[in-house]
Amino acid sequence: MYRTAVVALALGVAACTQISMPEAPEGQRLFAKNCVQCHGVSGKGDGPWASLMTPQPSDLTQLSINGVFSRARVLSIIDGYDRTGLPGKGMPEFGDLLEGDTIPVDVGDGVLTPTPRPLAALLAYLESIQE
Repeated sequence: MYRTAVVALALGVAACTQISMPEAPEGQRLFAKNCVQCHGVSGKGDGPWASLMTPQPSDLTQLSINGVFSRARVLSIIDGYDRTGLPGKGMPEFGDLLEGDTIPVDVGDGVLTPTPRPLAALLAYLESIQE
């Protein structure tokens, strides 16, 4: 009986724990692991492999349009869902970013979209480096 009560309490606390959007430093670690070879440490498209690529990697500090960072557009490019109109299809899809627990992310339409935590973390970092 006691064990059942403890398990039930633990599950109740876990269910009440608020899941929050990852902070930029979490995404920066993923960026360093997956993106710097092409996009560079600063995200400006000047990584060590950039000079060997055609077209050149995008400047990720310039993703905002008229001061608006489109989370939906950026997510669809990173996850490979929609790269229509992009000048090149060389960017790989990163399966590791699509795995793991999901968190609710508002992609700009007011609807919380379940998004893998690593992908949401990378999104938070990219949003933080906009100029």
